[in-house]
Amino acid sequence: MAQKRKIIKSPVVRALLIGLGFVAVGLGGIGIVLPGIPTTPFLLLALWAFSLSSRRFRVWLLSHPWFGRSIRNWNRYRVVPVKAKALAAISMSGSWIWFWWSESLAFWPLLLIGVFFIVVLTFLFSMPSKAPGSPGGDVMRSNV
Repeated sequence: MAQKRKIIKSPVVRALLIGLGFVAVGLGGIGIVLPGIPTTPFLLLALWAFSLSSRRFRVWLLSHPWFGRSIRNWNRYRVVPVKAKALAAISMSGSWIWFWWSESLAFWPLLLIGVFFIVVLTFLFSMPSKAPGSPGGDVMRSNV
């Protein structure tokens, strides 16, 4: 369960965090249409920034029609949908194969990238694919 955080009082820090949150949402939105730009990390960054700066924007993000369900499920249960896992595996594998085939990297960077991808995929595939007790994988509570 996500912890409730206190909103930061400083107007300057709040403004910076709100700005960071909206930049992160924008980059996450771009990531939906452009391959190679991740969506989820930017949206989680936005959730963190809004959680510290604005309850209104936090609720907006958690109830957003495109992003809300995935963010709520990650925030509450650390759920990564099967579709996201498959897309990550395909993207990372394709990227690594392209680096290898194009011979644009030396052996050690190629090896390090491969190890990094394996660690990330191991983490992703160790996460549940659905929220507990929910056939559709989402449990929306009124206190987002």
